[in-house]
Amino acid sequence: MKKKTVHIISHSHWDREWYLPLERHKMKLLDLIDTNMELFDKDPGFYSFHLDGQTIVLDDYLEIRPEKREELLRHVREGHFRVGPFYILQDEFLTSGEANVRNIQTGIREAKAYGNLTKVGYFPDAFGNAGQMPQLLTQAGMEAVAFGRGVKPVGFNNELKEGGEYESAYSEMQWQSPDGTKLLGILFANWYCNGMEIPVDEKEAKAYWEERLAKAEMFASTDELLFMNGCDHQPVQKDLSAAIETARRLYPDIEFVHSNFEDYVKKVQAEAGEKLSTVKGELTSQETDGWYTLVNTCSSHVTLKRQNRRNEVALERVSEPLAVFAAENGKEYPHDRFNYAWKILMQNHPHDSICGCSVDQVNKEIEVRFDRSTEIAHTLSEDASAYVADLTDTSVFEKYGENAVPFVVFNTTGDERTGKVTVVLDAKRDYNKWLWDGRRDMKAWELPEYVVVDSEGNVQKATVEDADVKFGYDLPDDKFRQPYMARQVKVSLFAEKLPALGYRTYALVPAEAAGTAGKGSNIASDDRHLENEFLKVAINDDGTLNVLDKQTGKTYEGLGYFEDTLDAGNEYIYFCPKGNPAIVTKGTKAEIKLVENTDFAASVEVTNVLTVPVSADDQLKEEQEGLVEFMKRTCKRSSETTQIVLHTTITLEKDSRSVRFVTEFDNTAKDHRIRVVAPTGISCTHHYADSVFEVVNRPNEHSKLWENPCKCEHQQSFVGLNDEKCGMLIANIGLYEYEILPEEKNALAVTILRSVGELGDWGVFPTELSQQLRHITAEYEMTFFAGDLVESNSFRSAYQFQVPYTVAQTKVHAGTLPAEKSWLTWEGERMMFSNLKEKAEGTDRMARFVNCSGEPTVLRIKKDASFETLYFSNILEEEVRPETANADGWYEIPVRGFEIITVGMR
Repeated sequence: MKKKTVHIISHSHWDREWYLPLERHKMKLLDLIDTNMELFDKDPGFYSFHLDGQTIVLDDYLEIRPEKREELLRHVREGHFRVGPFYILQDEFLTSGEANVRNIQTGIREAKAYGNLTKVGYFPDAFGNAGQMPQLLTQAGMEAVAFGRGVKPVGFNNELKEGGEYESAYSEMQWQSPDGTKLLGILFANWYCNGMEIPVDEKEAKAYWEERLAKAEMFASTDELLFMNGCDHQPVQKDLSAAIETARRLYPDIEFVHSNFEDYVKKVQAEAGEKLSTVKGELTSQETDGWYTLVNTCSSHVTLKRQNRRNEVALERVSEPLAVFAAENGKEYPHDRFNYAWKILMQNHPHDSICGCSVDQVNKEIEVRFDRSTEIAHTLSEDASAYVADLTDTSVFEKYGENAVPFVVFNTTGDERTGKVTVVLDAKRDYNKWLWDGRRDMKAWELPEYVVVDSEGNVQKATVEDADVKFGYDLPDDKFRQPYMARQVKVSLFAEKLPALGYRTYALVPAEAAGTAGKGSNIASDDRHLENEFLKVAINDDGTLNVLDKQTGKTYEGLGYFEDTLDAGNEYIYFCPKGNPAIVTKGTKAEIKLVENTDFAASVEVTNVLTVPVSADDQLKEEQEGLVEFMKRTCKRSSETTQIVLHTTITLEKDSRSVRFVTEFDNTAKDHRIRVVAPTGISCTHHYADSVFEVVNRPNEHSKLWENPCKCEHQQSFVGLNDEKCGMLIANIGLYEYEILPEEKNALAVTILRSVGELGDWGVFPTELSQQLRHITAEYEMTFFAGDLVESNSFRSAYQFQVPYTVAQTKVHAGTLPAEKSWLTWEGERMMFSNLKEKAEGTDRMARFVNCSGEPTVLRIKKDASFETLYFSNILEEEVRPETANADGWYEIPVRGFEIITVGMR
């Protein structure tokens, strides 16, 4: 008869920063790694230590102790330290698909460089797991994935309940991505500390193992039982070998081994057979009471969330494509700089960092890291765009005289784009070394009446405003800095059908030399009414919108009111005790003012005032310090009030199906949440939300087991819903939390601020910064469409919303590039373009796409002179198979439903 095997895996779940700042945790890390190395050398029974699935802990250690590098590498090569496959343990839902890929790529690259790679994905404490992870991890060569949350193990008689797609009969299961990819999943059913602090004393050990073995056997599908010997920042158990010897004496019929994930996974794969159940898609603890999903970390520290999304976009959607454009024309692709910027960004992506559930010092450092990484991204995009602009042939503008100012507008998204581009240009510069004289001369210079033309001389819809004189400087490659004074103009240009992944050249020229553009009707007829080809917008007295979608004939009413409620929870969890009604702007008087009105765009500023309590009452502090569980708190709101003045700029552009919003305010209250609410009036039971390489279809109502009054969900770029005829979505920039409100006409409620005063979890950790007493900016967009959100490809405008236009000013000159160009021509119904970059090792161009539906489709890429061959790849950028172009010059690649496709071009 086969013995049961107890696999004891030594580890310490290493939150790099959390209840202590980064540097304090680093000091503890030194002790952890040093003690392990001492044990490896002195204790032959202590075989290995799992370094939490993240290579950054080795980087952190060697930053302080570089002299230990060879000793450390030896222990990695010998399999003592088990490392990778990630760079950091990210929160999957709050980091973009590309950031998740970079984390895997960086972790695998670093683990191999250190000398050993653990081929097991590792999410011990992720706050839910994204549905596409099995597909991503399988493409990366992983053999299994271990995780701690999201699935409910049944245990006992191991029978699944009806509708239990988020339940597993065992702690081992098959986890299936929406595309059908399956990967062995290991759930820490008894958490990742079920084997911590194993006693050496026989009496204590007997009691310990009787309890722990029974719990493990309750959920295990095989005779291979997993025990995780460690916990959060747990010091290594120095007497583990003795504790294992005690267990062997007590239980001679059980084999106790100091194990590792690779050995454990192989045994489970060999024994589990067909008995494992399959869980599908995202795992967010759907079949629970809902109190501890931790989804409200999506709205903790909203300013950091906004910085994160802008940082990610600046790298993956702007600077990387621009660097490819430049590299195709002779500029070296800056691999090292991108790796540096990505690593700084990813250091903000561990779940306790990006989630905003840490002490104040941690959140201060996160903000600085975002600034650092974003500055690198902006530098790279400026360098690349300027390089391309200087190669573009602008000699056609010479005929307009010396005051012509050419500039290039880049569209780095994967789709053709139309919209308003706003940029400040230098109409004239003065390099006088006496800057004060230069300022005087620029002030005195008579600014011509300007218009904007394209390379064919067509006058564009645009406005040009004097932007006064500003100081600037050049930093040439071959001489000292060159300061100047510039007379500037602010240009708002309506750019039509900019080519995908390309650019178009324009020029600012004197009107007398070019003529003027024909003028159409203004978008706004007055300060309450805006209209274009697709939408008719009326602004109500309270600042909400009624929007008629001309295509479908549906009118949406009362869109965009604000709701404020008490938040007596913490950085992890929102909670409003009963008896604390919401305060809303609906039905109040708003101030409404028309601030822009042209034939291509109109903007109205709406000012709402929320009079709210300054904080919770004093009882909340007593409940926090008394460690009263959040759902048992009964505090009220303060009797003292403050006014929060919300300024919202609402914009409608020509040829657009979307209304854009920018809401700004100074938060002067504590312990509250503000949401923008849009009642859709659409009758449906499910909705769509953007996630990691997936547009997820979720039910509007939660499980019958759900008890939490808050039913918020994760999103990335948008949330939307539709019936058979029409639909609406709300896109966002860094607003990761939403809720569907079925009782309010299936309203979409998006959180724009959550203000709390404590970390929460296991102790008393006040966090004043999480009150967010600062200036808040929220950007979002409501898009109206016909039919299904995915089938109509309406999601593409939501992805574009997050990506800014890039503009590079240049001079009149000859060049090798045409006035307009696209670097990649592609087609694919229901497909989303994700990224264009250069291969990590080599010069191949790598492009990634995702099928956003469950239906198969075809990705078509047009062959051009910039590449000779195209091949099918994976997320590690390895060549899988060559592709052959058709006779018409197009590559056609079949794509499964929800498949993530990477192609290489050489």
